[in-house]
Amino acid sequence: MNSRRYSIIIPVYNRPDELEELLGCLAVQTYRNFEVVIVEDGSKIKADEVVKTFSDKLDIYYHYKENGGQGFARNHGFERAAGDYFILLDSDALIEPNYLSIVENRLNTDYVDLYGGPDTDHPSFTPIQKAISYSMTSVFTTGGIRGKKSNMGGTFHPRSFNMGLSRKVWERTGGFLTSRMGEDILFSIAALRLGFKSALIPEAFIYHKRRTQFGAFFRQLKFFGRARINIARYYPDELKLVHTFPLLFTLGVCSIPLWYFIFEPFFYLGLWFLAIYVALLFIDAFRKTKSAEVAFLSIGAAFVQLFGYGIGFVQEGWKRLWENKSHRETGAAIEYPS
Repeated sequence: MNSRRYSIIIPVYNRPDELEELLGCLAVQTYRNFEVVIVEDGSKIKADEVVKTFSDKLDIYYHYKENGGQGFARNHGFERAAGDYFILLDSDALIEPNYLSIVENRLNTDYVDLYGGPDTDHPSFTPIQKAISYSMTSVFTTGGIRGKKSNMGGTFHPRSFNMGLSRKVWERTGGFLTSRMGEDILFSIAALRLGFKSALIPEAFIYHKRRTQFGAFFRQLKFFGRARINIARYYPDELKLVHTFPLLFTLGVCSIPLWYFIFEPFFYLGLWFLAIYVALLFIDAFRKTKSAEVAFLSIGAAFVQLFGYGIGFVQEGWKRLWENKSHRETGAAIEYPS
């Protein structure tokens, strides 16, 4: 069997240092039949000089475009890629040297046109980054419906921070329909409804840096909550009961003090449930990270995640109630939170 030619497409926006680390990972891949397509999405801090330093280590191509968001930047890469199979990675990712070998072996034994891989933290990450990573992958938060072969959110939808797709998928879907606001899930839904099969490749994981401060993490998750409503603008049936969990959690926690004045037993009952939840978070995070500091920070990360998502969800949901029902948000004119 001839080895597959991969095109690794990486949009980048003002992150040359992170890109350099990712390119360093790609330069030592054990599987070598691939090209790297960098799409600079209107950055003020460009990565062209970083790309030049890898010109003798990688088959790498650099393209600059005006800023329009990551979805359209990936489309720009699709149009210029020469591979049989495309892999999308975020610029804040790190991968092991055998990542491409794992993907190639899996596609040779059990081929799919669309795959996703999970994300985790790296030993070099800061305690806050590790706590955020825990929160984004935990069963005690919305992370429990991500990175699973099947989950409460329905059919597995690969996410663009770590996604692979055949050239045929791109040709049939036409690429990303939106640039931001749930663009990767919308893309996965479109591919699945065309009859393509998706799969999780658990071993093809990335180390995902994510945010380094809780404030930036909150803004990102608020955007994710808004994005879930935007997905429902295109596919109303994709809005599941489980997606309301962060909002219900937020309302439940915020209502606890009120119960002291309304019906005192419910106040203490709420505190009891909240204490159990916090204890479970700490125990599970400590078991996984082996760090009391990270476990403590994970409690804060979980609350930031659920509150951020819940507030964004209700904010965009309220907007949806009053807007023209034919409205579809592409996100191209919306600034992604930093």
